[in-house]
Amino acid sequence: MELTDHLFRHEAGRMVAVLTRIFGLQNLALAEDVVQDAFCRALELWAFRGVPENPSAWLMTVAKNRALDVVRRERTSRTYEPELSRYLESEWTLASEIEEMFREAAIEDDQLRMMFSCCHPRLQEEAQVMLILHILCAFSIDEVANAFVTTYTAVEKRIPRAKKVLAGCKKLFDTQVPRDFSARLSAVQRALYLLFNEGYHGASAEFVVRAELCQEAMRLLGLLLEHPLGATPSSYALCALMCLDKARLPARLDASGKLNSLFEQDRSRWDQPLIKEGLQMLELSAKGSSLSEYHLEAAIASIHATAPSTEETNWDEIVSLYDTLLKLRPSPVVELNRAIALGQRLGPERGLEALRAIADWERLGKYPFYQAAFGEFELLCGRLMAAREHFSIARSLSRNRMEREFFSGRVDACN
Repeated sequence: MELTDHLFRHEAGRMVAVLTRIFGLQNLALAEDVVQDAFCRALELWAFRGVPENPSAWLMTVAKNRALDVVRRERTSRTYEPELSRYLESEWTLASEIEEMFREAAIEDDQLRMMFSCCHPRLQEEAQVMLILHILCAFSIDEVANAFVTTYTAVEKRIPRAKKVLAGCKKLFDTQVPRDFSARLSAVQRALYLLFNEGYHGASAEFVVRAELCQEAMRLLGLLLEHPLGATPSSYALCALMCLDKARLPARLDASGKLNSLFEQDRSRWDQPLIKEGLQMLELSAKGSSLSEYHLEAAIASIHATAPSTEETNWDEIVSLYDTLLKLRPSPVVELNRAIALGQRLGPERGLEALRAIADWERLGKYPFYQAAFGEFELLCGRLMAAREHFSIARSLSRNRMEREFFSGRVDACN
């Protein structure tokens, strides 16, 4: 099951991208159906025959053959992507062209085109990001809702409406044309940021850390950085943030699989080459006059990554960076992180004040680490009963076994 989930995350978006190039955006639902069919066949056949040596290639072959079948059967009853239309006259040209479209380099180009196609100007940026996460990153409705700290119902309504707008497009976005590229870039970056976050500390019901999602986000960002129009200072800053955060992943879980907070992590287990790469990316991001949220978050991550210990962390600078980030992109999550940093800088009572001052705190109502932050500061103040209550609430909100065990440990610490 874990292998299938990993493959679905990695391959579903790639398959939808190439199939949409074949069928056209107006047939997006058909492309998604073909992908779903390929994975259903995999689950059925692999249960009896075992997983093939190259499961990714197996899935792509199934999708390719299914695409050929669909086009052969419906070549006169459907309107396909204009690029394919001229090859429909001959079986030989049709088969060879579809074979060409399934080459690795072509698929990577299709993924980039599909991400930018999702950023249709008739859609608000939030809806654009939701589409990218759902179509290309294989996020469920629940996962999209968690990424945006919103409800399942809200996302369930928005995604079909956004898909309808997308299906009304005549052709895929051309990433080789500078026009509109920069206007769509921020939504693509935001989607990759949220994909990485879901892997780093998302809301999975099974795992608190999903390194494959972090890796997929970095792979897709790599495609963006390879494009001359995508290699912007903000893209480099996002890459820096991902490198610096991923470098800490080896220490997020201990040897027994239990979750460690930043303050408990064994820093000797942090990936130093990846930290070095992140710092290099941060330097590259400074070669411009723009300042993005990714610059600020990467700067915060760099302070954590280079500090010898919690006590020797430059909390003054971190609080200052969060202050700037709040002006640039205000959100309750940023306010929460700032409050935690402020508590480290000025003491737990000031941290509690900042937590209580979060304006839109209701959006954090189901986020367990919001209650846990109250618990940690109350514990530092010596108010064990209050701390225990907050940790108990956090435990009741936990999204997987690892989080429950972690908060149970914090409850025990209050006894």
